[in-house]
Amino acid sequence: MNELRILSPTAILGYGFPLASFQAGLDRDPHAIAVDAGSTDPGPYYLGSGQSFTQRSAVKRDLRYLIEAALERKIPLIIGTAGGSGAKAHVDWNLAIIQEILKELKLQANLAVIYSDIDREFLLQELKKGRVEPLGPVDQLTEEDILAATNLVAQMGLEPIMEALERGAQIILAGRAYDPTVFAALPVLKGYDPALALHMGKILECAAIAASPGSGSDCLIGYLDADSFILEALNPARECTSLSVAAHTLYEKSNPYVLPGPGGALDLHATTFEQLPQGRVRVTGTKFVPTENYALKLEGARLIGYRTISIAGVRDPIMIRQIDEVIASVKERVADNFQDLREYQLHVHCYGKNGVMGLLEPHPEAAHELGLVIEAVAKTQEIADTICSFARSTMLHFGYPGRKSTAGNLAFPYSPSDVSAGAVYTFNVYHLLEVDDPKRLFPIKMGRSEL
Repeated sequence: MNELRILSPTAILGYGFPLASFQAGLDRDPHAIAVDAGSTDPGPYYLGSGQSFTQRSAVKRDLRYLIEAALERKIPLIIGTAGGSGAKAHVDWNLAIIQEILKELKLQANLAVIYSDIDREFLLQELKKGRVEPLGPVDQLTEEDILAATNLVAQMGLEPIMEALERGAQIILAGRAYDPTVFAALPVLKGYDPALALHMGKILECAAIAASPGSGSDCLIGYLDADSFILEALNPARECTSLSVAAHTLYEKSNPYVLPGPGGALDLHATTFEQLPQGRVRVTGTKFVPTENYALKLEGARLIGYRTISIAGVRDPIMIRQIDEVIASVKERVADNFQDLREYQLHVHCYGKNGVMGLLEPHPEAAHELGLVIEAVAKTQEIADTICSFARSTMLHFGYPGRKSTAGNLAFPYSPSDVSAGAVYTFNVYHLLEVDDPKRLFPIKMGRSEL
């Protein structure tokens, strides 16, 4: 079986890449360029709102180079989780950028757009049939959850992307997709071992983050053959090491030996990482274990309110020693003043004392200065503004034991001190859906550049 090469230009479309690294990847004559364009890492806002967490100009910059290179070399360009979260609004946003670039370059291409949105009525029926179950420590899905989600997607596997390739797509723009699939679809279509193809894709999805020193804004290439794959960083300032690649295999995993995905899981118990010359690593031994039933991960987000924040600094050691009591007293004062407003949340994130890990912090001693983020969430922006403003002004002038200065307790880096941050979403669908056909829920729209 001949070697097959997949080029990963960047960890997320829009994160950028050095042109010298990208050219080095093209010089290795890849069979496909593939890139992950999204993640749930930035939180539920982007799925719920339909907004992208990457900027349009940055995405367009990356895509212009990728499209031009792929069409010139007559190799496919495959993009997964378009627009950051993969719902229809995100896919269409990304599609408009592609069409704009093609028009500017005066190029034509066979486009395949694969949507991943799930029809609510369909999901309600599947819920009644008992084909939906929680993914991890979450509650059972309810009809209310399904109807409340502003956007609802399923994470596609290999099969829809493989079909688009079989139908001659030159550019594939996929909605929400299991991260490795955009890298593994072509190899699996050509008969390569799915376990090796998916494992290689799982590493390539984050590009040079798997190298040393790591970077999400640099390129990585994978070489796949019958019984192994090799990874190579394309920037001479980086190299793949057995440690960096093995460590990245564990990235964001609850189990270092079993990596689940649509239709099965990668088994890494027998996987080996071999250091090769010139900063390359060979990986062997990965197995794929199919599940009895094919399941798709569902993701949904619902609106829960509106947020206002205020950022302030504290330097007084007397206040710092009793900051927990001060915060608790301020919250009590807010609650007393707004007894008629029950539907709000007030948080004070104290950076320098448990601000990152909260109650899990193993070293809770306070620093010599603290950064406070006062956060109010309420059912309307006006209420959130009111609660945050009152909490901020109360803490600014709060009288605590031993206080010496009466001018104010807080230092504000910005004016205005309060920022209306807008809508707040929460993930309310994070479940598995059992399906009979891995492709049925992912319609493919094919056409030329004017699609």
